[in-house]
Amino acid sequence: MEERVAVSSPPLAVAALPRRDRVVIVVCLIAITLLAWLYLVRLGREMSASMEHEQMMADMGMTMDMPWTATDAFFTFAMWAVMMVGMMTPSAAPVLLLFAASQRRRGADAALFGTLAFGLGYLLVWTGFSAVAATAQWALHQAAMLSPAMATSGTRVSAAILIAAGLYQVTPLKGACLAHCRTPLGFLMSHWRNGTVGAVRMGIEHGTYCLGCCWALMCVLFVVGVMNLMWVAALTIFVLLEKVGPAGAFVARVGGVVMIAAGAIVLLR
Repeated sequence: MEERVAVSSPPLAVAALPRRDRVVIVVCLIAITLLAWLYLVRLGREMSASMEHEQMMADMGMTMDMPWTATDAFFTFAMWAVMMVGMMTPSAAPVLLLFAASQRRRGADAALFGTLAFGLGYLLVWTGFSAVAATAQWALHQAAMLSPAMATSGTRVSAAILIAAGLYQVTPLKGACLAHCRTPLGFLMSHWRNGTVGAVRMGIEHGTYCLGCCWALMCVLFVVGVMNLMWVAALTIFVLLEKVGPAGAFVARVGGVVMIAAGAIVLLR
């Protein structure tokens, strides 16, 4: 059953949240993000060493292009899942703080537990995306269209991904999803559900809007290199600017135009 949440504005609502709760939530979000990035940095170093070994073997006329095993599939999925945690957790901070404040205002005794449930629902959506992305990476690998750096090796495929992602950036669907992400207070007022199950469902719903907003940006990683951490960081900042910055909608459109232009350049070259 949906109910409206009586809150005035995001800053005032978050300010009404007890300082202890704010500190706990922020510290947890920072810790989760840092742990995810530490894992990615370590994995990136290991993969860099592996790619150097593969290049050396290739120079000797030996191929290392082996079919994936179940272990390869699992660790690729884990890589994507951790990457999504590291990229999307910072932009989820506003809605999590607002949700916790709304829980407190409604007299919930376990506001932090409810916030955890909301966060788990949100990350569940991105875990599902990670499974799809890992499957797409496997398909590209099977088709021999993926370089050792985990970037698409075909010019047309790379150009198509960039142009498609850029076009999506300027579609009404992207705009609608971004509007939901940029107005977490409005989302909570129109989608409120009570209880732990309700919190998980709200997290899934908000995560779905977030997925609708950002999935095309994540696909750009196939062009620049899935584990190219400089580009992962750049896309993380871009997502933050879209969702939290004062001109997020404008940033999204400009990014779309740049991606379309980049795709055209790649195709022409």
